[in-house]
Amino acid sequence: MQTQDRTTRTLLDEAIVRSQTYLLSLQHSAGYWWAHLESNVTITAEVVLLHKIWGTDFDRPLHKVEAYLRREQRDHGGWELFYGDGGELSTTVEAYMALRLLGVPASDPALLRAKAFILARGGIVKTRIFTKLHLALIGCYSWRGLPSIPPWVMLLPNEFPVNIYEMSSWARGSTVPLLIVFDRKPIYCVDPAINLDDLYVDRDGAEELPRNNDWTDLFIALDSVFKQAEEWNLVPFRDEGIRAAEKWVLERQEATGDWGGIIPAMLNSLLALRALGYSVDDPIVVRGLQAVDNFAVETEDIYWVQPCVSPVWDTALVVRSLVESGLAPDHPALVNGCEWLLQKQILDYGDWAVKNRTGKPGAWAFEFDNRFYPDVDDTAVVVMALDAVKLPNEGLKQQAIARAVAWIASMQCSPGGWAAFDLNNDQDWLNAIPYGDLKAMIDPNTADVTARVLEMAGRIANGEQSNHSKFKIQNSKFPHANSFGDASRTLLTSHALDRALAYLIHEQEPDGSWFGRWGVNYIYGTSGVLSALALVAPQTHQSAIERGAVWLVNCQNADGGWGETCRSYNDPSLKGKGISTPSQTAWALIGLMAAGDATGNLATSAVDRGIDYLLSTQQPDGTWNESEFTGTGFPCHFYLNYHLYRQHFPLTALGRYRELLAVSH
Repeated sequence: MQTQDRTTRTLLDEAIVRSQTYLLSLQHSAGYWWAHLESNVTITAEVVLLHKIWGTDFDRPLHKVEAYLRREQRDHGGWELFYGDGGELSTTVEAYMALRLLGVPASDPALLRAKAFILARGGIVKTRIFTKLHLALIGCYSWRGLPSIPPWVMLLPNEFPVNIYEMSSWARGSTVPLLIVFDRKPIYCVDPAINLDDLYVDRDGAEELPRNNDWTDLFIALDSVFKQAEEWNLVPFRDEGIRAAEKWVLERQEATGDWGGIIPAMLNSLLALRALGYSVDDPIVVRGLQAVDNFAVETEDIYWVQPCVSPVWDTALVVRSLVESGLAPDHPALVNGCEWLLQKQILDYGDWAVKNRTGKPGAWAFEFDNRFYPDVDDTAVVVMALDAVKLPNEGLKQQAIARAVAWIASMQCSPGGWAAFDLNNDQDWLNAIPYGDLKAMIDPNTADVTARVLEMAGRIANGEQSNHSKFKIQNSKFPHANSFGDASRTLLTSHALDRALAYLIHEQEPDGSWFGRWGVNYIYGTSGVLSALALVAPQTHQSAIERGAVWLVNCQNADGGWGETCRSYNDPSLKGKGISTPSQTAWALIGLMAAGDATGNLATSAVDRGIDYLLSTQQPDGTWNESEFTGTGFPCHFYLNYHLYRQHFPLTALGRYRELLAVSH
């Protein structure tokens, strides 16, 4: 080995040890890893409003929210949807509302700057539906400007083409309680009482739904019929629908108080209970409010609320990174983490079973507690983490894996791919209804989730646990499903594999990239698909793999890293473009190394430069800094900053690179 190679190896070894040491220091005593999940400020602003409506604001340190909101305001006067976006109208209006509810006068310099920002972008009338909803609750917007959602929707049978289970799990969990709120149309008195009249450019359109001048305006016409029926008290089955919605909400509250594991569903459920006249002392309400508190982050100076919590996701990904970077598979920290994961397997039927009549429970959710909504992505990653670790009770582990793999197999959608939470949840017309202006009403299969499933199947077949000291991808040549081990054979029958591969090839963009639904964006999607194809179809799909690798190489930045702005969801010409980040650089490296293994043609220069970027940007304590949002909630509308992405993904990339060096020498 040449001196330069030895120096690189030394730097690599030191960086890996620093990163491992840091991650091990974060493990909770129960065995899991869990870091903050950051979004924009609307989540916190809506929590302020919730407590004002319930009169529970003095029981929480909401005064610290003011400091948080002031910290997050940018020089242009607005608040951002994601880091560095230049400010966003609806986010800014909700932040302004929250500050006013916290007692900040409209004359405050921060609010004057915000007001100028808001008015320059058209004012309140131009905001999204959910911003208008929250304003309507305190009389700052007209309920007539919001779409009507007739309660009888709850009574439509599951077999009917339109029913609540045709909505995505997150839309369903948020919408069912809103059937109650939209029916009651409450206006609450809050202290301090505020109005936001100064945020209107004019009132034109404040009582009308925005038109698109296309076929979707049919829904506007239908909405006017619903509103007329409400005014004349001619809504059929109104009371029955409200009772059904109330029952549905109550049945889906976790023992911990959560609904759906996400703040929007939790807040909307509490708003529904308030509209129905529940007491603040009711145990259901008390548990619900406590669940919201559990998502809060409080420091000496600030208080803010996460949109969700991600311990299962964080734990599984950290475990994988530690194993792939050389930690022994029976290391106590890994054993503790995986035994915690085993305890979190969900053995109850959830909403997924409405459309999936054959599957049996055995999946994992994202959060601590979310028995109704496990998801395919988390389950596949947990399976890979478990498979990579040696546990005292291997039989118990294998049973859990078998249950999970069988569940995933039953969730394959008609087009051949996998969605996150549901089976064949793909009625795109739902995104055209006025209520669906976030364009997130459905959960269709996606390339990134499908790739994760195929990677899982390939990893199981490859036997990660049997030889953890090697970079195993180079030995996995499985062009046919019958090459796979027992567990993955259940999943990847020849027909299922062919359908999934055909779906991925169909989804490949002309430039060779793949769209990333749950991570930003084409770098994420392309990395995931390359990792999958390299394991399950390296010989039969070399052309697709090569094209994906070429695309990644072509979007590498001059500093050796990779980055992509969230704006690539709005403007595909920006795909693969953005300042370099540790997480996105790691994704690109993972994809390129997988592609190189599959084709025998590694993009050596690009990979070496990417590794140099990670080594040069690592901090002395083993961490990487990353302010950018590289996680996706709803494309174009809601983004996430996973605070562990910047740590474990680079470690995974460094670990795989070290094994690549070992194989090459």
